[in-house]
Amino acid sequence: MSDPEKQSHLPPDVATDLPAPLADAIRNGSIDAKILEHSHDADDALQAFQSHPGTVIHIDEATNKRLLRIIDWHLIPVMCVVYGLNYLDKTTISYASVMGIQKDIGLVGTDYQWLGSMFYFGYIAWEYPTNRLLQRLPIGKYSAACIIAWGLVLACFAAVENFAGAVAIRFMLGVCEAAVTPGFALITSQWYTKKEQGLRTGIWFSFNGWAQIFGGLVAYGIARGTANHQTSLAGWKIVFLLTGLLTVAVGIIFLFTIPDNQLNARWLSKEDRVLAVERIRVNQQGVGNKHFKWYQLREALLDPITWAFVAYALIADIPNGGISNFFSQLITSFGYTAEQSLLYGTPGGAVEVVTLLAGGYLGDRYGNRIAFAAIGLVLSIIGMSLIVGLPLENNSGRLGGYYLTQASAMPFVAFLSLISSNIAGYTKKTTVAALYLIGYCVGNIIGPQTFRPKDAPRYVPAEVTIICCWGICLCIMAFIYIWCRMQNAKKARLRADPAYTKLENQEWLDLTDKENPEFVYTL
Repeated sequence: MSDPEKQSHLPPDVATDLPAPLADAIRNGSIDAKILEHSHDADDALQAFQSHPGTVIHIDEATNKRLLRIIDWHLIPVMCVVYGLNYLDKTTISYASVMGIQKDIGLVGTDYQWLGSMFYFGYIAWEYPTNRLLQRLPIGKYSAACIIAWGLVLACFAAVENFAGAVAIRFMLGVCEAAVTPGFALITSQWYTKKEQGLRTGIWFSFNGWAQIFGGLVAYGIARGTANHQTSLAGWKIVFLLTGLLTVAVGIIFLFTIPDNQLNARWLSKEDRVLAVERIRVNQQGVGNKHFKWYQLREALLDPITWAFVAYALIADIPNGGISNFFSQLITSFGYTAEQSLLYGTPGGAVEVVTLLAGGYLGDRYGNRIAFAAIGLVLSIIGMSLIVGLPLENNSGRLGGYYLTQASAMPFVAFLSLISSNIAGYTKKTTVAALYLIGYCVGNIIGPQTFRPKDAPRYVPAEVTIICCWGICLCIMAFIYIWCRMQNAKKARLRADPAYTKLENQEWLDLTDKENPEFVYTL
């Protein structure tokens, strides 16, 4: 039965501008007036079903597996390589720090710490604008342009001659790389079901670890080669040129491989494009919406889960910012040479790869990403405690502690995948992703500042700070877990109401997770 009061909140001609399912809801009053008022710009996915009115599309298990194989083969390899380069390009400064860059460009005092932080000033300055552009522009093409630009900027580092030039390059590198993580999170939510997103996010993020292995070996080889043979360029300049030009080449491949969504994927047939959209209907999120919606921005800013994500990113990335910029110096503090630090840092990458893949797989398999991610944080706390507590002469034990700290990426990646899975409404999703990564930036800006020159070579105050930050993060994880369970119970009660009616194609109306009673939060 219609509700006159609910209909009275709508402009009289609004139904003429709405998709058919939503227009029907206006006439019978079966959907909340606020949703009707703000969600008339439906998701792009609705285009795929305009030629199938009233048709129910069924995908059998064999077809679903075939589509998943095609999607994985075309998306995951190039995303993995790009994300590996994303990590490698940020941390080349750490390799360069033990290859002579500080002397060559005249770094003194806290100059090196500020170079570590400056990347994140660029990142934070451009994070929200780049998320708006990811929503407004074709996501595949815009992401490719950013990748190519950051490769060119990184290659320019080889021409740096002083601190001012290095600051400018690091800032612009942050600007160019700001689109990568939120862009990849959006692409993952576009193409994969919620049960598939945790593992896929873990796979492409794990290439941070592969990059650490690759970068350490390459930097070690270049350091040894330039030490034994005269070269026209310093070893650290060769590292920047190599990684920068490699990034440009991969960015060009990305441009021709990654589509903007299922509807313009050249490697899918016309029929498979519709099926690829249909298979993610269960997400209740669609594939993208280019219209900015103020009410979704407000909802994001007032949602407690948003600020829990932001608090986690900020606090967890104080340790990340310190360790990623100072891991070479940490390892030398264990009694190893500068060259050995490049080589001995590589197993840490292997730990990150294994823990991310295991956490992603087990979290999706058992439907609890948060619980398995917490294991990584506990391992990291144990690792840093070993570094602080073991005697100075126990070099191998303290090195083993450093390797355990590399499991700390598990919760960050789990929450990144949960933003993909648990935040719906395209404006709201891009807003939360931007705020999450702004928190990430602030944490990474603070992190290098905890490693003060006067505390070298052990950096005990920084190490104790890291342990405290991770302890607080465990509490934030518990809050997010409890909150999601409470919201799921509330929605279940709403769906059980006899008066509740589900709309046809409700999944494609660009509703937020709070608006949509069918939306279920992933744990």
